[in-house]
Amino acid sequence: MPKKLSSLEQAEDMLAEAPLLPLGLAKAKPHHTGHRSRLRARFLKSPEAIPDYELLEIILFPARPVGDVKPLAKALLARFGTLSEVMHAEVHALKEVEDINDAAVAAIKAVQAASLRLLREEAASRPVIQSWTALMDYCRMHLKHKKHEEFHVLFLNRKFGLLADEMQQQGTVDHAPVYPREVVKRALELGATGMILVHNHPSGDATPSKADIDITKAVADAARPLHITVHDHLVIGAREPFSFKAHGLL
Repeated sequence: MPKKLSSLEQAEDMLAEAPLLPLGLAKAKPHHTGHRSRLRARFLKSPEAIPDYELLEIILFPARPVGDVKPLAKALLARFGTLSEVMHAEVHALKEVEDINDAAVAAIKAVQAASLRLLREEAASRPVIQSWTALMDYCRMHLKHKKHEEFHVLFLNRKFGLLADEMQQQGTVDHAPVYPREVVKRALELGATGMILVHNHPSGDATPSKADIDITKAVADAARPLHITVHDHLVIGAREPFSFKAHGLL
């Protein structure tokens, strides 16, 4: 039995999908009449079965109350390649897509921000050693798509809980200067007893450079006399992060 639409849904579909024709002309229904309601119903029934372009349509609905957003959703995917790349695209790049507006850009970036916060909360909800997968997911989502190198420090308490994730430096495509004394100073201010260093390689290759190895040693050496431990250094690339600890570099 077809789902009965609420008055609000009926009104929305009438506004969004009814063609504007001169009085006296026959009003042929466009092909997308009722599309929003049907798509919402399919999504609520089986979210995983919805293809990326339709999921993007749902995200764009509030930003474009009138008209068909499917062409815009498909244009975004054609421009950036994947749904993930659309979500992580920079604002100026999104605005280059034809027929997009500020409301649509804000809707896309809001979904990205919400996803990142959910991952961070999941990573922070338990000691890091018990939520390592969630932590890795958070770091990858946060840094994988960055166009410039960023150096972050995850500050931990005595129970390996996440106190803070802070960006220490932002650099060029392949270099972010790091100052060990500043990192240790901030750890003391937060009362941290442990740290995990994280930075990205915009090239996609997570293999650490000699400079990466040297700065890790310098931070660890500066922290050790103050009883602060550098537990790992993660390098985020296109695939799996590189772990200094797993590779015997810490």
